[in-house]
Amino acid sequence: MRRALLVLLFLSLIAAGLGVWWWMETRFPVRSASQAPQTLVVEPGQGALEIGASLQALGLVRHPQVFRLHVLSRGDAGRLRTGEYSLEGEMSLDQIADKLVRGDVVRRAITFPEGRDIEEMAQIAAGQGLDAAAFREAAKDVSLIRDLDPEAKDLEGYLFPDTYDLTRRPDAAAVLVKRMVQRFRDAMRAEMGAVSASGFDLRDIVTLASVVEEETARPDERPRIAAVFRNRLKKGMPLQTDPTVIYAMRRAGRYHGNIRRTDLEIDSPYNTYRYPGLPPGPIASPGLASLQAALHPADTQDLYFVSRNDGSHYFSRTLAEHARAVDHYQRRRGAPPPGDRGPSGR
Repeated sequence: MRRALLVLLFLSLIAAGLGVWWWMETRFPVRSASQAPQTLVVEPGQGALEIGASLQALGLVRHPQVFRLHVLSRGDAGRLRTGEYSLEGEMSLDQIADKLVRGDVVRRAITFPEGRDIEEMAQIAAGQGLDAAAFREAAKDVSLIRDLDPEAKDLEGYLFPDTYDLTRRPDAAAVLVKRMVQRFRDAMRAEMGAVSASGFDLRDIVTLASVVEEETARPDERPRIAAVFRNRLKKGMPLQTDPTVIYAMRRAGRYHGNIRRTDLEIDSPYNTYRYPGLPPGPIASPGLASLQAALHPADTQDLYFVSRNDGSHYFSRTLAEHARAVDHYQRRRGAPPPGDRGPSGR
């Protein structure tokens, strides 16, 4: 009997020791507050043991099996979320597991300004660690807008410029592109009635808005510039706008930051000096203000505008008035005489 009691006491001491050890391993902070933040990346398909191995490599657990047994005991083995985690401050294994179950991943903000095309957006995405090629490929998924624009060859114009948060995951570019298209849909939902009443389809409105976006950064001018282009379309006049030529040059790999008179002859359907009407599709992603300007242009008969060289424009109804404005704002400032270069006169 005494021997049995001794064995029981011995086993109890072992169990108590294991209990204390387990409590120390899982609930006592493993890392100190003075340590630099460490990054843990949980990839899709990784199990608790593999994650435990990553934690061991970071010095946050002595053995991968400890982490595996811990999450199994919590019933969380199948609830650990993928992504990039920043582990900082005093953290116990229990707190680390909590973080992975919540999916408290690192989020990075990425901002796409108005007036950027797909290639420019791909470079912005690359600057935040995304694969530019993956972004370009995702931007070809026209199934995302087929109901809105059956003619679309890519998502140019439909990736809404805004600030988005990024998380590390293999399909991050595709997820981002889908969110950008959804943001476009959300922004345009209240304007779909105006699209129907405009006499244009949505593709034309987005195309016109993208040209407006590229022509001015001034919110007060956008409705008036939209009116100029719509007035020219009504009269069958070519739009003759430089941003469409620049876009054509970019597509041809010929744009290096400057546009010359000879560039206005580039043979591209996007060249609105050579081809009448709107270009075949958007040349950039317009913001909401430009989309609204395309739908609700100013009530004016203007057919021309010229840069005042301060970010604003002078608008004219007649070619004679426009020529005088070009002479005043462009030729007299020492620039080579541009002649009549369409509505902008640049």
